Amino acid sequence: MTEISELDLQNLRHLIGGYSTTHCKMTDYANQATDQSVKQFFQKSAQSAMETKQQLMKFLQ
Repeated sequence: MTEISELDLQNLRHLIGGYSTTHCKMTDYANQATDQSVKQFFQKSAQSAMETKQQLMKFLQ
């Protein structure tokens, strides 16, 4: 495994936290939406945020 600098580690932590927050917010917005197209938009956004978070977490393995 390649060594990761402390700055890169901090940046990864910041990005992962941001995508985690985005996932939670988009999920909450989807749960509150009454219009089906709006609900789907937020669900897709939540899924995208989770996938990106998971990809970033692979750098920590």
